[in-house]
Amino acid sequence: MERHGVVTFKGQPITLVGPELKVGDRAPDFRLRKSAFSDERTTLRDFDGKIKLISVVPSLDTPVCDAQTRRFNEEAARLGNDVAIITVSCDLPMAQARWCGAAGVDQVTVLSDYYDHHFGEAYGVYIKEFGLDHRAVFVLDRDDVIRYVELVPDVTEHPNYDAALEAVRALL
Repeated sequence: MERHGVVTFKGQPITLVGPELKVGDRAPDFRLRKSAFSDERTTLRDFDGKIKLISVVPSLDTPVCDAQTRRFNEEAARLGNDVAIITVSCDLPMAQARWCGAAGVDQVTVLSDYYDHHFGEAYGVYIKEFGLDHRAVFVLDRDDVIRYVELVPDVTEHPNYDAALEAVRALL
């Protein structure tokens, strides 16, 4: 399923592949890599029983993605152990590890959608033109029901951090 013109890149319409997820939908499972040297995948079930904030960024090596990931990393410690903050990007796991080490990001789980774009297509954020995932935030309750969705209108813009964090706090 392709959705053209729902979002933009620097004002130009782009095509998203996958369904439009809405509040109240059951979150799709995903298969994401944490390491380039293992075929082991991280799935939604690995976060069972937790409230999940999934922060989707195209690439950690860009200014807005960098700021978004750093912001949610700062917030993670204040939200406690009942919340899992997951950052998904299409960077290689080695690049993610390098970036996290340099940035001091250690409170969020950073996972790669580089290999098969399973997450991007399941969550409807895969950008057909670029082979990257569009900037978005999903908040899931403990039962994996979507309670907040923000598909950022233009990939170059920041998400509404306060609204996403308020959605998480409402579930605590």
